[in-house]
Amino acid sequence: MSALQGLHAIVTGGASGIGNATARALLEAGARVTVLDISVDGLDERLRGIVADVTDRDSVEAAVAEAADAADGIDIVVNNAGISAVGTVEENDDAEWARVLDINVVGMARVSAAALPWLRRSSAAAIVNVCSIAALNGLPQRALYGASKGAVLSLTYAMATDHVREGIRINAVSPATVSSPFVERMLQKFPDPVAERRALDARQATGRMVTPDEVADAIVFLASPASASITGTALEVDGGVTHLRVRPQ
Repeated sequence: MSALQGLHAIVTGGASGIGNATARALLEAGARVTVLDISVDGLDERLRGIVADVTDRDSVEAAVAEAADAADGIDIVVNNAGISAVGTVEENDDAEWARVLDINVVGMARVSAAALPWLRRSSAAAIVNVCSIAALNGLPQRALYGASKGAVLSLTYAMATDHVREGIRINAVSPATVSSPFVERMLQKFPDPVAERRALDARQATGRMVTPDEVADAIVFLASPASASITGTALEVDGGVTHLRVRPQ
């Protein structure tokens, strides 16, 4: 039997990039999967898609309730929806700070809060938050993005503490830069996107960016009952960025 057979997972931002790779990996592990995204056009026909905006509490609560009703509950939540931000503290205005924090941090809280009543009924309840190595590493021109992901890391630890006695495991995955549409959009904000891509590849000790499938596999592991004793943990999928100092070749 597959590790997640019979479990129902919801994945925010699951229409593309890491979220879509995760939705597909959860399917392959045996789960039923519902994608919540601002657009669900073009999804794999095996995935249920529900339009939801993580910045709107009413939208989130309605989508989560619809997902739970359709699948008779929720066992796994993957909080993946997020956006990038490039710039120093001088370069992002108040509106951009509010927008990024609302999506990247408060959006996770909204979705998690909406799902908790169903997670409490599950014998295999798990939340996985998509964080970033920017939470623990000072990356150039990522002041706002790094602040948002630092908040996600702290939020993960706080939520894990609050809900561990309820049998709900809460962890995070912290990728390095992932080769995805999300990063492609970010690269276009730089004067020389090609040069910036080369720099991002070189930053990993492995010499390349992380793939969405690699991040998805880590998320599935943390979501699985196979990791039943793991909670309040951030798993780095970073090609060695955080801890390795490899000499240039």
